[in-house]
Amino acid sequence: MATDRIVGRPRCAVPSASVLSIGFMVAFTGCIGAAEQPHERAAAVVPEYTLAADQSHSRFSRMIPPVLRVASGAVIEAFLQEASAGQLTPSSSIEELTALSFDPIHPLTGPVYVEGAEPGDVLAVTLHEIEIQDWGWVASIPGFGLLADEFPEPALRTFRFERGATHVRFNDRIRVPLRPFPGVMGVAPATDSLLSTIPPRANGGNMDNPYLTEGTTVYFPVLVEGALFSIGDPHAAQGKGEVSGTGIEAPLRVVYQLELLKGARPIPEPQYETDAFYAVTAYATTLDEAVQKATRYMIDYLVAEHGLERDDAYLLASIAADLEIAEVVDMPHVLVAMHIAKDVLGVR
Repeated sequence: MATDRIVGRPRCAVPSASVLSIGFMVAFTGCIGAAEQPHERAAAVVPEYTLAADQSHSRFSRMIPPVLRVASGAVIEAFLQEASAGQLTPSSSIEELTALSFDPIHPLTGPVYVEGAEPGDVLAVTLHEIEIQDWGWVASIPGFGLLADEFPEPALRTFRFERGATHVRFNDRIRVPLRPFPGVMGVAPATDSLLSTIPPRANGGNMDNPYLTEGTTVYFPVLVEGALFSIGDPHAAQGKGEVSGTGIEAPLRVVYQLELLKGARPIPEPQYETDAFYAVTAYATTLDEAVQKATRYMIDYLVAEHGLERDDAYLLASIAADLEIAEVVDMPHVLVAMHIAKDVLGVR
């Protein structure tokens, strides 16, 4: 079921229901039809396929064979391994952290081949359900992180999650809200090389963007036949920037839907939307370049989808769009996003 839906058009004719759950309950915003009333729970999405956590790889390349072939519109349940690929466990010590190998880091469940996908298309990935499993970890790894020179010693905390938990205790006083999301999503790049998952790229990769949570639709430019979508690096919680190098790395269960968009507005890098806003992303090796690219992408969106002249789009971005640092830890690579509220655009 390929579609010619334009990237960025509102998906709902009426305000959405809020369907909240974190850790075996559901969290974020769902889309409701005209027959439903606000605050009424949306119907559950039933997965057609299930991918196990061991159906994984840890690189990006068009040479990695797919573990599943689906038609556009398929709903997939995927189990995601935590980022260390089993090197760390709930009982791990500092010794195991210091012995951590980066080679298997970021096991990604997939790839999934989407029938009919061709370079120039857009792949829409809607995150319907995200469930935390039973544990997670956060660490400062020597030589890694935004302030690696200031924190040369390793540090590690592990957490256990109870069913239905909405927060985790950092200490007796501090509680951190749980808002799970996959840190890495992407399609295959047009290369035979086996690329590391760690930096963000035009195909997606290690975006580490906490906005990419349940209820969000993420758009990827298709770069190879079949798209070859993969997902991983699951987080139970993370601040924008992920400054120490890790969020709460925790296995997740994710239910997502793949929709192939034929004839959609071309996008150079991933973009995303919820019922509340539309957003563009941009990666670069300097923050200056990344924010300039994101601003241009937002202007392009406002011109193409909302009929503004380019000068007016620039002015609107200045007074109504918000730049956000999503990820800085893969220095020199950084990822930024720019959001604009749909209330501003008159499309909610």
